[in-house]
Amino acid sequence: MISQLPKWVELGAFILALVAGCVNAIGLLGFEHQSISHLSGTATLLGTELPNLSFQKIVHLTGILLSFLGGASIAGFLLHGSALKLGRHYDTALFIEFILLCISALFLLSGSIYGHFFASAACGLQNALATTYSGAVIRTTHVTGIFTDLGIMLGAIFRGKVLDYRKAKLFVFIICGFIFGGTSGALLYSEYVFKALFFPAVVCLLMAGTYRVYVKNHS
Repeated sequence: MISQLPKWVELGAFILALVAGCVNAIGLLGFEHQSISHLSGTATLLGTELPNLSFQKIVHLTGILLSFLGGASIAGFLLHGSALKLGRHYDTALFIEFILLCISALFLLSGSIYGHFFASAACGLQNALATTYSGAVIRTTHVTGIFTDLGIMLGAIFRGKVLDYRKAKLFVFIICGFIFGGTSGALLYSEYVFKALFFPAVVCLLMAGTYRVYVKNHS
């Protein structure tokens, strides 16, 4: 599947991972230390709150989980098929992500926790966007699976298997993008607090516009 993707997909995956890492860093610093771009920690926190019957926290954490699911559902509605194909609504999905991140910033700036839900929905949408064209190989909003796949590939070398350099390169791009995104998110949050979410939002908008122009010139 990776070998069938166009050459520029590494750059796209790097930028998407950068966006997710930035959003997640802002979440960890400002959303009551709540991760946003992946759900394992959120689901664990929900499990630990259930015995305490803390209704407010249970509703909050459940809302984050369902928002991520809702964002992924939007991508599932917009995008069809598992192959990357020009003309599909990737720009629409990125524009919706831009809107969701802007709404999240506005809610959080007013002190509302509903901003967490919109940020989670944006990440769910983005993760599903990458998944639909990569055969579930590429995940841009978390790196646990990426590290696992990369470890499997490295282990296979000791069995004499040839390393898929392009696949390994793509995984390294995603890991670096997510880490650098975390760095940029921390720096932006220290300067702008929740206004920092407008920066990854604008990146999504620029990607949507770039894709639209590319499709127009190559269709």
